[in-house]
Amino acid sequence: MEFFRIKKDIPFMRHALVFNVISLLTFALAVFFLAHRGLHLSVEFTGGTLIEVKYEQSADLEGIRGALGKAGYSDFAVQNFGSSQDVLIRLPLKSDQQSAQIGQQVMDVLNAGVPGANLSRVEFVGPQVGRELAENGALALLLVIVGIVIYLAVRFEWRFAVSAIIANLHDVVIILGFFAFFQWEFSLSVLAAVLAVLGYSVNESVVVFDRVRETFKKVRGLATPQVLDHAITSTISRTIITHGSTQMMVLSMLVFGGETLHYFAMALTIGICFGIYSSVLVASPLVMWLGVSREQFIKPPKAKDPNMTEDGACV
Repeated sequence: MEFFRIKKDIPFMRHALVFNVISLLTFALAVFFLAHRGLHLSVEFTGGTLIEVKYEQSADLEGIRGALGKAGYSDFAVQNFGSSQDVLIRLPLKSDQQSAQIGQQVMDVLNAGVPGANLSRVEFVGPQVGRELAENGALALLLVIVGIVIYLAVRFEWRFAVSAIIANLHDVVIILGFFAFFQWEFSLSVLAAVLAVLGYSVNESVVVFDRVRETFKKVRGLATPQVLDHAITSTISRTIITHGSTQMMVLSMLVFGGETLHYFAMALTIGICFGIYSSVLVASPLVMWLGVSREQFIKPPKAKDPNMTEDGACV
């Protein structure tokens, strides 16, 4: 399915060096912010108290935040949970207080400032649990990367595998760099978005690489940059359809999903935008510079045995 078809190939590879310099600078900035500012980890990773309350009417989130702030609480998160009447409050870890005690204190603050709240549950997340979640999340990210490398190496060739994984890690680091720079909360849902972006980005790389391999096999006389330009140009319509429809859904979550889905949708938005850029304008130049050529996809003809006749019989 295509909305349009571009007849003349766009010379993307002519500007490959410019694209990769921009990419390198963006990557370096992301690494700098990660190293100097770090991620603002959520309660799931650092430990803390989760308090769920329910109102008979739609909850006033700004009023709840104001009441907690006046009571001296800091670094807390307030968001709807399931419906507009359910509210989830996250408080950072305090070793000198019990969860039940914190829950009662919060309820007293809410009943004084924003009355009508009913306590549903209080849950404590210890630092050990948070550490395990962080380690498991990092392990999941590593396993996804290894799986992608193996898949691409089996399906294509090592040059494609190396280029695609560099481009995909570029997307992940840039997402983390945005969260470090703006100090957005990094939660389990954001980690899930990062893993989704990895799979989403590699899909785009596979589509382009498939077209590269197909062009090498079917078309003679084209240089490697021309093959890459043709592959990218011929898949532009598909890229716009796929990424455009996905981005519309993600933007709807970003705008209407509330605070619960806000950072999840934000991570996906950044990942989709940079995923297009990296799959097309980072991975493809890397494949070119690694020396991909037509000879790697065309099997050489078998040497004719002098003892065999034309019909395959022995002399």
